[in-house]
Amino acid sequence: MNQCGTDSNSSTRCSTQGVDIQCYLILKSETQKILIAVICILMGFLCILENTLVLSMIFTSSRLRKKPSYLFISSLATADLLASLIFSYSFVDFHVFHGAGTPAVFLFKLGGVTLSFTASLGSLLLTAFDRYICIHKPSTYKVMVTRNRALLALTVMWISTTIISYLPLLGVNCCHLEVTCSELFPLIGNRYLSSWIVLVVTLLFAIIFSYSHILWKAHRHTNYMKKHNIQAEKGQTRVRLDIILAKTLALVLMVLIVCWSPVLILMIYSLIYPLDAEIKAVFAFCSTLCLVNSMINPVVYALRSRELRRRFIRVLQKLKCLKKPSGSQQEADGTEKNMAFEATCDDTVCDTEVSMQQGFAESLS
Repeated sequence: MNQCGTDSNSSTRCSTQGVDIQCYLILKSETQKILIAVICILMGFLCILENTLVLSMIFTSSRLRKKPSYLFISSLATADLLASLIFSYSFVDFHVFHGAGTPAVFLFKLGGVTLSFTASLGSLLLTAFDRYICIHKPSTYKVMVTRNRALLALTVMWISTTIISYLPLLGVNCCHLEVTCSELFPLIGNRYLSSWIVLVVTLLFAIIFSYSHILWKAHRHTNYMKKHNIQAEKGQTRVRLDIILAKTLALVLMVLIVCWSPVLILMIYSLIYPLDAEIKAVFAFCSTLCLVNSMINPVVYALRSRELRRRFIRVLQKLKCLKKPSGSQQEADGTEKNMAFEATCDDTVCDTEVSMQQGFAESLS
């Protein structure tokens, strides 16, 4: 173990000239390096494109950026955008080009990766709580979840995750503390790693509990509608909404479990047993699943939103109109109608989900 620098007295590992990363360079073949680089670059590009699109759709709409639920989605998109930028660059730079720099530079980049993924989970948790309250207390939802309270929750979340993520840079690392270093991350102590694992697992369990409870309520509501033979059009619409809701939540839970379980299991394993090169290589590839999660989040949470989809379609229609030759009165009239239609939609397409969820909650009471 000492040869790999997991002891706390390694002066070479904490040298100001650079970080000793020899034992952490786990991609030995050129094929593995090329594969990791291609995965990170492609998924990183798609993730940047998706989350930039989501943020632009929200912040160019005066209505959407004022709604608490879209503030949470904006926070999620921001965290995933940071993750795609920082993780892709840092991961490829470290494992492919063997770049680490000084301990301060390395811990700063690692802190950025930790911050982005932790803030992503924190935003997912706030989004889950938002939907939980919207489903269970629809009549008081707008009173309980205001824009100011949403901003306060997001501020506390981002400040907390920033402090936690940059604790190693502030001195909670193997260079300053007499602790055993992790076999997966240079300069990171096992105590800090175990604490972060506990935090992430707690966030994941809270998210899964919230969505599972909503899923159970949806299943219960569907059975209620069938049991009482409600065949009216309104009742059938609610049943269809419950099925859509159930499919969405099942997809959310599946994505979380598939993307985060392998990494967390290997991290916990590293705290108990020594790791060989093959397990470390598996961990490197499993780490890219976290980037997959950031790539899927915009599709699951944002682009499935009817309001965002409508706004996206309107933007595409505007771009299509701009490409056509202008000057005719007919086109001018069409533009005016399109602007009027957009204003009308922004005023009316707002509380349909809340009203539907209110009916859903009332039938359960």
